[in-house]
Amino acid sequence: MAHNPLDKIHALDEIEQEIITCLQSAGQALQELSKEKSSQKSAETQTQQFIKSLSNVESKLSEQINYLTQVSTGQPHEGSGYASAKVLQMAWHRIQHARSRVRELEESKAKYTHAARQQQQQRQQQHAQQLAQQQQQMAQQQLQQSHDNSINPGMSNAGATQMGQQAQN
Repeated sequence: MAHNPLDKIHALDEIEQEIITCLQSAGQALQELSKEKSSQKSAETQTQQFIKSLSNVESKLSEQINYLTQVSTGQPHEGSGYASAKVLQMAWHRIQHARSRVRELEESKAKYTHAARQQQQQRQQQHAQQLAQQQQQMAQQQLQQSHDNSINPGMSNAGATQMGQQAQN
């Protein structure tokens, strides 16, 4: 199949010449048959030439029609950049899809990071509250001990505990 426009024109010229040959063969075959003394061999030769030319015309026209069908429907064809353009288009589509997915993943990562930071801050606040409660409890215990020691200055905690147990018995 021809690749450039000049080759296409040349191919169409060849088809036109083949059509002329076909018509001439048909005309000569009919002329031979219309004679009073027709030569059967000559008529058969012209008929065979006509059939051969007609077959060539049909074949070459089919090629041209197929080419034109491909060109008009956007299918890949010889001498076109369709296949390359399609590959490029699909590559751009894949790149756009990849960029979209990366953007989605970055958004998910940002959401996860934000949620993780919030959880960490909540844990730190809870831990700080627990420490404050423990310190407050220790301060209350120390205050209670110092209060107990001021009431019974000679007794230690152990002695006060033993006395409290004895009093309960």
